[in-house]
Amino acid sequence: MILQLPGMRLNTFIASFVLMFTVACNEQSKKENIVENIGTGQMPCITTDRSGNLYVVYGSGDSIFYTSSGEAGKGYSQPELVAVLPGLAASAMRGPQIAATTDGIIVTACNKPGDIFLYNKEKKGKWLPAYKLNDADTVAKEGLMALHADGDHAFAVWLDLRNGHNQIFGSGSADGGKTWTKNKQIYASPDMTVCECCKPSVYVKDKHVYVMFRNWLHGNRDLYLIQSDDSGLTFGTAQKLGTGNWPLTGCPMDGGGIAVQDNGVVQTVWRRQNKIYSCEPGQPEKEIGEGKGCTLALVKNEPVYTWTEKGEIICKLPSTAQKKIGKGRSQMIKQAGTNKLVCVWENENKIYSQIINL
Repeated sequence: MILQLPGMRLNTFIASFVLMFTVACNEQSKKENIVENIGTGQMPCITTDRSGNLYVVYGSGDSIFYTSSGEAGKGYSQPELVAVLPGLAASAMRGPQIAATTDGIIVTACNKPGDIFLYNKEKKGKWLPAYKLNDADTVAKEGLMALHADGDHAFAVWLDLRNGHNQIFGSGSADGGKTWTKNKQIYASPDMTVCECCKPSVYVKDKHVYVMFRNWLHGNRDLYLIQSDDSGLTFGTAQKLGTGNWPLTGCPMDGGGIAVQDNGVVQTVWRRQNKIYSCEPGQPEKEIGEGKGCTLALVKNEPVYTWTEKGEIICKLPSTAQKKIGKGRSQMIKQAGTNKLVCVWENENKIYSQIINL
């Protein structure tokens, strides 16, 4: 039996239904765009595992804190203490790093004397005792390092002073972060030093390791990429990114970001002067905005970029639209669900998180 409604009543019914549906969608959108204060501290770092769970680590004084979300950023666990590391470096691009492996969560953190410590969180939830990652004492005095993992493979990179000048060193793991290789020199500038206060970036995809860093070569502070196809045992020749140069005697304190698409194409974002550029290796750079403090992530295998401009966090979506997240800095983004990403950042000694709908 089909219910027949007079034209006016039917139109009213449809209008009411559309209104209710719109209100419900708007309410859901509001909920998903709520800014959450997830802790007190600085320099948040976010990662995700293959199940889509989110994990965040950050510093607060000499303490390293960790929290997680199993709801794609809709609520986080109570922050838990990973460790107290006297002299923890957690400012100006320096801070704890986090990665997810098949065996659990790994965190690296550097202290002011220049030692890097690694912490493993087993799947059962226990944090194991700290392991010193640098095999020569106090060589990471800049405190600038990066960490990434894919499955069983993990790799850490940092600025290292063991040979008298800042060089790019690294160490890898093939068993989910339980054991690590001897420290390896990845790159040394023929002009003595790489840029002394720009954080390097690393991305692991199976046995491939991609390291991006700001060089100091012929007076220019440009970004370079160097790659390994054997889990970081050997590396190829460093390749300059983009076609332009940035002659600079000071340090920009801006290392950029890197990600690798499913087809193996490397995507990068970085700053030159007050401009933000993106490019693939061997291709000319494209200007995408103005500001500093840029990074990127892949969402549905497409690059999404963030940076700060006049104290505002800007997010450039695959649709080329730009979205203002809010006041703050030190932002990072990760995919959370099919059509969403999560941004975490710091502002006035607080760590915030927000879901962004694509």
